[in-house]
Amino acid sequence: MLRIGRATDTLPVTVPHVIARRHKQSGQPRYEDPWLLREGLNKPESNEQRQNGLKMVDQAIWSKKMSNGVRRTPVSAEQARSYNRQIRPAVLDSSSRVKWTNTAHHPLHLVGEEALYVNPSDCYNIHWPVVRGQLNVHAGRGGSLTAVLADLEAIWSHVIQKHLEIPLKDLKYYRCILLVPDIYNRQHIKEMVNMLLLNMGFSAIIVHQESVCATFGSGLSSACVVDVGDQKTSLCCVEDGVSHRNSRLCLAYGGSDVTRSFFWLLQRAGFPYRECQLSSRLDCQLLQHLKETFCHLDQDISGLQDHEFRTRFPEAPALLYQVRLGDEKLQAPMGLFYPTTFGIVGQKMTSLQYRSQGDSEDPHDEHYLLGTQSKQDQSSKSAADRKALSRPGGGLEGEMSPGSQLDMELGPSQGECLMGAGEVDDPPSALLSRKTAIMSQFESKALGLDKAILHSIDCCASDETKRKMYSSILVVGGGLMFHGAQEFLLHRIINKMPPSFRRLVDNVEVITRPKDMDPRLIAWKGGAVLACLDTTQEMWIHQREWQRFGVRMLRERAAFVW
Repeated sequence: MLRIGRATDTLPVTVPHVIARRHKQSGQPRYEDPWLLREGLNKPESNEQRQNGLKMVDQAIWSKKMSNGVRRTPVSAEQARSYNRQIRPAVLDSSSRVKWTNTAHHPLHLVGEEALYVNPSDCYNIHWPVVRGQLNVHAGRGGSLTAVLADLEAIWSHVIQKHLEIPLKDLKYYRCILLVPDIYNRQHIKEMVNMLLLNMGFSAIIVHQESVCATFGSGLSSACVVDVGDQKTSLCCVEDGVSHRNSRLCLAYGGSDVTRSFFWLLQRAGFPYRECQLSSRLDCQLLQHLKETFCHLDQDISGLQDHEFRTRFPEAPALLYQVRLGDEKLQAPMGLFYPTTFGIVGQKMTSLQYRSQGDSEDPHDEHYLLGTQSKQDQSSKSAADRKALSRPGGGLEGEMSPGSQLDMELGPSQGECLMGAGEVDDPPSALLSRKTAIMSQFESKALGLDKAILHSIDCCASDETKRKMYSSILVVGGGLMFHGAQEFLLHRIINKMPPSFRRLVDNVEVITRPKDMDPRLIAWKGGAVLACLDTTQEMWIHQREWQRFGVRMLRERAAFVW
């Protein structure tokens, strides 16, 4: 979803972040970015992995007692299947009154809901410009960085004109705040700022991180921010408006993976809407709605229950279905804690913050500073260096620290999390290659949400900071809005906490609805708060400054280490 609005608005406009573009020539093949489908689902091991994940989920459900002290009685899919297989839908209305988007006037592009309801037989390609929290750059049609930025500009311009009723020629009187992920691609951010200031014509911009804005929006000074989105889950420890780089973690799964997993479980239980397809946009929308309506994380809700749902599709009657469900409603969201249930094989599932690769427009960046700093150190301590080099394994510090920092940022604590101690005597190249191997092994694993929170907090520098984070775990985004989620996550964190911290931390607190606000809007609210603060005046990057100095302005003005 795109969330956009004036800083003075109570709520932002929320629009599906999707665009339909008309074919340039007739007879062109249709292209559509997938929604619930993704790479790595159809591998030979996928089904086995799903089954193993489900066994772990069932074991976890059984092992946790209900509030009355009794263990849950598991309900097998077979019990629901025999009932669901004989269900036939009731016709509510001969016409669903839902229509395909009218494309008779051949618009060049359509945005949001209109794009979702474009008839598949019309000559339009469907693009989602943001996937898993990053720009959707890929090798397929419309996947170049230029095309993705053009899609973003078209969507944002349309929403600003239609929903906010601001003519594009008036944007020179407006400033904008762009919220970016905690683990960001510097090249993409640079191009987006270019687009907003030079193409769309905003007079100034502030770029800030989602996690920090989430703390502003919830009124907390410090928190471990857990942002569970539709396609990615990001974690970061924020202290007094600063995001700790070593604690940043991005997991390549979210609410849509729970939806797909729920569909797989529904099929096992004989789902009565048998024509449902993950490749259909409207079916994906229906499945998202069913997940949000039926799924929960409350151990006390057990046994088989009867539900009903409606289907309303264009050029089809409105239908009412009955469906009987048991543990499927609890098993699906538990996939966030046991991600093997999603059956994703051979994909990068965890991302850490990497160091900048450098930018030709910004010659005095951290590479330059590290390089000049090490030269100064060498000249001032040449005698000491000669002595150090004469010892076996000497000189490692002088040679390694710039190299390892340039390659990737693993702070001391994150390095210790991933690497064993006692490896310092190895030559620098061996140490670096081992570090790279451990990183790639770590990134191929899908950490469960509770383990990821513990890892993020454990990478904070001091015990005092860790204590603060345990007492303020802030869950934002729309991916964990299930009934019972707060108590469920709290129980798992307390059970998995290091024993040494159980004694130190007075209270572990999980906050899922700060100030009773919708968790999906908290980061946006924080951006609105940021816009009104006096202290942000020095953070604005003006159009003329950007034209003159370019990306150097981000290093000078961004409120985080660029």
